[in-house]
Amino acid sequence: MTGDIRETLQAYTLERYETEFADRHLLHGTIAKWANERPDKIAIVDFDSDREFTYRQFDDVTTALALNLLKAGYRPGDFLATMLPLLPEHIFLEYACFKIGVIHAPLDVRLKAPEVIRSLQLINARGFAHLGRTPVADFCEMARSVQAHCPFVKHFLQLSAPDETIDGATSFFAFMAEANALAADKDSELWKRYRKISDAIKPTDGAQVIYTTGSTGFPKPALLSHRNITAQNMCLAAGFQLFDSPTMLVNLPPSHVGCQGEQLMTTFFSGQTAVILHVFDAEKTLKAIEKQKVDYFGQIPAMFNMQYRLPNFGDYDLSSVTRVLYGGQQVSNEFIRQLYENFPAVGTGLGLSEMAGFVTYTGMTDEIEQLSNTVGWWAPITPLTIRKPMNADGTAGEELPDGEAGDICFSGPQVFIDYVNNPEAYRKTVSTDGFCYTGDLGSVTERGLMFAGRSKLVIKPKGYQVHPAQIESHFAELREQVAVCGAVGATHDVFVEGIVLFIELKPNAELTREQLDSHAKGIAGYMRPSHYVILEPGGFPLNRVAKTDYVRLSELAKQVVETLRSQGGWDIHHTNAT
Repeated sequence: MTGDIRETLQAYTLERYETEFADRHLLHGTIAKWANERPDKIAIVDFDSDREFTYRQFDDVTTALALNLLKAGYRPGDFLATMLPLLPEHIFLEYACFKIGVIHAPLDVRLKAPEVIRSLQLINARGFAHLGRTPVADFCEMARSVQAHCPFVKHFLQLSAPDETIDGATSFFAFMAEANALAADKDSELWKRYRKISDAIKPTDGAQVIYTTGSTGFPKPALLSHRNITAQNMCLAAGFQLFDSPTMLVNLPPSHVGCQGEQLMTTFFSGQTAVILHVFDAEKTLKAIEKQKVDYFGQIPAMFNMQYRLPNFGDYDLSSVTRVLYGGQQVSNEFIRQLYENFPAVGTGLGLSEMAGFVTYTGMTDEIEQLSNTVGWWAPITPLTIRKPMNADGTAGEELPDGEAGDICFSGPQVFIDYVNNPEAYRKTVSTDGFCYTGDLGSVTERGLMFAGRSKLVIKPKGYQVHPAQIESHFAELREQVAVCGAVGATHDVFVEGIVLFIELKPNAELTREQLDSHAKGIAGYMRPSHYVILEPGGFPLNRVAKTDYVRLSELAKQVVETLRSQGGWDIHHTNAT
């Protein structure tokens, strides 16, 4: 089957994208296409609220919202940040942005106020859409913090009823009602302005920001164009047979490229149906598959592990599933075997936020070796090369022959167009001749792309990308107790990678597990350490240039994890400390 996928991908060239798929180069253009050709086809099934929306309804409601965004003062090139679950209203709002050249920037709903404020500052967002008071958390105080610290944000949309909306924000539902009224008058000046702006949007224009962790250690806003995303949609649909898949379950966070560019937008690109969950829930996912007869879904390994651990996993009828994808991390042969025990066909590949999603594809293979040893092949529209490091003048390093390990690079129309307001970081990632350095090392073999090792320090708990600096800077705030700290990842049966944080105490200082757990609540849940190791003054590993020795920390973490496992710990959900 390896030869089959390689041959299939060879047909997906830039020329084919420019001709056969010319009517799908704009994200909102794909919706308009299907609204015209398949108006009654269901585009979205909202499992949580039991609502359905056709492509015609999808197109109409996003046009209405786009009109009201224009009326609210948005212009092409503005940024609208959203901190919302995967609701239909969220999807409608982002596609309304696409129609008028406004750039959508989804944020993780678990971020704390300082993280949200920093993310908004990086892009100088004009608008911010957020939740209000919910059964899980009250987002009103977070929104008020944004109002106090982000004067550049001129427009607040709150997904609450008008009488529950904070001062200075507009109820989304009132905004939607006004949008519908504006859409009714198609001879208005606003409609004329909308048509002019919408007609001028180009595939190379910015469409969406995905925050990604880079070498600086903090999330950077990677700007993706319509062309970046839709070129990826074509390749992903070809590589994993999505053109003919009737239903895709989408249960990843909407701030994740896996949700946006990969699952959601590829489903729409193919004119099929997306079954969405507002937030991931292991058992609710199984219920949705059973009820909606889902054909296809993809998850990060940690999500599969959480489902396997449900005592009633075997009670659900998953027979409608013909194919599953996993991604985000390398996995063991045992993990792959377990997938085959439950599903008939499995595929994976390499995905990158800066490349709008997948760039290599194994196809739907039945070969465990193909899935465990490589991440597959690539399409000609997005060529892969293995290169020496970038040259001092900013050009790409020399291309290396097959079998020789080096920097994994990609070129072509999937390469992202910018790190917003951070040209220096972009220059370090994309060469002047258009090669995107992924930060990973690998080689090309007869079976496809093979990893030789990671060149970044990124930890991937539950499939999220977290840089040690994000965790370390937070715990360094405990200035009276913490002299220095270092975070590394270690294999975890549930989360795939758990975080181990090493903390060197200041002389005569004390820290308890309770204090650390309490302080950890100030960062997103997926950034919180699974285990703490407390070191006495002078005990923290440093390398020869007096920097944190992450290699040594990783070795120590493995030893600690082995000890914890021998005591029945680690691969569980609570935090420990030693």
